[in-house]
Amino acid sequence: MEPPKTTLAQHVRTHSVRLSESTLRRKNRFEQFLAGMADGVLFTGRVIANIFGRGFEFKEFFRHCFEVGNRSLGLISVTGIVVGLVLTIQSRPVLVDFGAVTMLPGMVAVSMIREMGPVMIALICAGKIGSSMGAEIGSMRVTEQIDAMEVSSTNPIRFLVVPRVLAITLMLPLLVLYADALGIMASWAGANIKSDASFVLFMNQAFGQLAFSDLLPAFIKTFFFGAVIGLVGCYKGYNAGRGTESVGRAANSAVVLSSLLVIIVDLIAVQLTDVI
Repeated sequence: MEPPKTTLAQHVRTHSVRLSESTLRRKNRFEQFLAGMADGVLFTGRVIANIFGRGFEFKEFFRHCFEVGNRSLGLISVTGIVVGLVLTIQSRPVLVDFGAVTMLPGMVAVSMIREMGPVMIALICAGKIGSSMGAEIGSMRVTEQIDAMEVSSTNPIRFLVVPRVLAITLMLPLLVLYADALGIMASWAGANIKSDASFVLFMNQAFGQLAFSDLLPAFIKTFFFGAVIGLVGCYKGYNAGRGTESVGRAANSAVVLSSLLVIIVDLIAVQLTDVI
């Protein structure tokens, strides 16, 4: 038995309303995405303008440099050692089968310096330093400390954001170099598990495969990794909501977005290096 026309019309009307609501939700999400991108660009512009402005907070900058390095040194040491050992232990049997075990030091060194070291350490710092920046500045926003600074004619961007962004931007390359050195030495230790490799010979073979074109692009892109982590962490904390739950959301979103942007920046850097 066919349903009455009124019932069919109501069904069509209800379905149309659902489609309209879904379209509006997608439209609102897209508008929020564009607004967030524009706000992030403006925030970045304000940070850059305050870097070159008067009244730079050198004391805060050096304090955050120490905190970034000291807070991450242990975890980065473990990460560098583990990555070097894993690369060596996993690659050695394959190279032995092909009779190319002498290529192991150079392969590990190139892998660590060009890609594994910068990306792994940047992701570690995004999870540890980026979330910390988002939580610290977010808690200041929730407790109205930032509002109090603005009322008292203190520039919160210059005092809170600029020292943190510059600290992670300048410290991340040093941390990456430190992790690369530990990874290569751990690779020598891993190679000695099933053989007797001379330290001097191993290092000569490792650095013999490296060129200046391997080190320079990898070193330069770590500055961009650090800038991305610092800007995202501070932006999420600076624009946190008023509730206490917003601090956790700011820290979480800072980790997710900064990790994603690190991978995107690395992809762009690899493409540019290949073209050049």
